[in-house]
Amino acid sequence: MKNIVIALLCMLCGLATMHGQNSKIELMPLPYSTDALASVISQHTIEFHYGKHLQNYVNTLNDLIKGTQFENEDLQTIVLKSDGVIYNNAAQVLNHNLYFAQFSPTEGGKPAGRLADAINATWGTFEQFQQIFEAAGVGLFGSGWVWLAADKDGKLTIFRAANAGNPMTEGLKPILVFDVWEHAYYIDYQNRRAEYLHALWSILDWKVIEGRY
Repeated sequence: MKNIVIALLCMLCGLATMHGQNSKIELMPLPYSTDALASVISQHTIEFHYGKHLQNYVNTLNDLIKGTQFENEDLQTIVLKSDGVIYNNAAQVLNHNLYFAQFSPTEGGKPAGRLADAINATWGTFEQFQQIFEAAGVGLFGSGWVWLAADKDGKLTIFRAANAGNPMTEGLKPILVFDVWEHAYYIDYQNRRAEYLHALWSILDWKVIEGRY
């Protein structure tokens, strides 16, 4: 299962990976300009969250893996096989990559196809799923992530994780993720986490998310 997850993430999500020997984890390129999501996420937040926080995780991870067994491993393998500070930084890079890659200024709406069918089968309606997903994010104490994830049979679940948690470590495939660390929303929404989570639906690129499923 873990090998399948790694292969799918590398193929579908355009995540930062290592190529060749003695190379390093790179900051993923954004698929949009830093001001493109301004109706929901301001340019200031993107520049701060992506340009500073994510860049720092990338830089720290590259420093940490020098001279270790992970020096020439890809990002997903590091997440699955490491622990402690290396895991924390690797997972934060992966989590942020999945988060930033799923947005588009021209998308929103609802999922289609197999993913829509699976959501409806699990939660009844997409709107009911949205409410439960948002509530999971609002109810997560402290910093972390709320995920839509799938098991090896395609069964969906909402997975809440503190700090750098990622569903891959539980044998699940990450499909959709909302970042609930305060640095993801505090510039734009202050303490209004619920408002931030609700607004994110309008910029989701469901083609990217459906591809992960």
